[in-house]
Amino acid sequence: MSIQTSENGRTLRTADGTPRTTPPAPARGRLPFGRWLREKGWRHAVGVAVSLFAVFPLLYVLSAAFNPSGTLAGAESLFANVSLDNFIKLFGNDQRPFGTWFVNTLYVGLVTSAASVLLGALAAYAFSRMRFTGRRVGLLSLLLLQMFPQLLAVVAIFLLLNGIGEVIPALGLGSQLGLIMVYLGGALGVNTYLMYGFFNTVPVSLDEAAKIDGASHVQIFFGIILRLVTPILAVVGLLTFIGISSEFVIASVVLTDPNTQTLAVGLYSFVANQRTEDWGVFAAGAVLAALPVMALFLFLQRYIVSGLVAGSVKG
Repeated sequence: MSIQTSENGRTLRTADGTPRTTPPAPARGRLPFGRWLREKGWRHAVGVAVSLFAVFPLLYVLSAAFNPSGTLAGAESLFANVSLDNFIKLFGNDQRPFGTWFVNTLYVGLVTSAASVLLGALAAYAFSRMRFTGRRVGLLSLLLLQMFPQLLAVVAIFLLLNGIGEVIPALGLGSQLGLIMVYLGGALGVNTYLMYGFFNTVPVSLDEAAKIDGASHVQIFFGIILRLVTPILAVVGLLTFIGISSEFVIASVVLTDPNTQTLAVGLYSFVANQRTEDWGVFAAGAVLAALPVMALFLFLQRYIVSGLVAGSVKG
């Protein structure tokens, strides 16, 4: 059977050689406005409303950052006054070192995110691929730990770090390393359980094939599994960094020295005193504090949207 193409449609020849022409597809016309509004239009209206609801606070803070009046009341008319005075004050204050806070936030966030991803991946691989005594109890314990927020243990964390600081000052109060350890303890449970479900989607046949070739668990984990679970590693690292960058309560309890504080704790000093509060400088610092999160999200975006094991197993 041969196939020929014409202007009116596609010409086919049957088994006996008789030509048969299929008519072209009918042109799709526009839907009436009432029907379009009922079927699709309301979705666009909801999307626009949600977008405005999400974008307006961001525009308000950005307008306050460029408003030299230093108050939020002056930001009622968005971008009525545009000036860089707040950013100049932010970096020109010697008693409130914004640059040091920025570097401290990057250090604590990146170290905690990397360590949380590595430890969570190791624990998730063990729960997913190995069978040992206490495995089910461990998984249930991780699930129960997620039900209790870390803020409930603020007093215990303070007393624990105060006691540890007498023995190991590098892990006591006022230490960034001690804060990192606290963050790791709080994030390890939820990250491990999240990665555990993702590790289970990786075919076990890959592990078996690697074991036949003589690969050990370490070689399988670092050489095969980590490459296939890159999306979940990127998500966990991103969420951990976002949570740490905006965390205030525990950081304010642990970090007492202004030179070791993070952005969330340091920026609070601009609005802590009602007599000297400066919301314009606070807004300017908040805008700059969002830049690392945006940069990290854009960098990890290609890993987040990538497939998990596409093409890794051939049938």
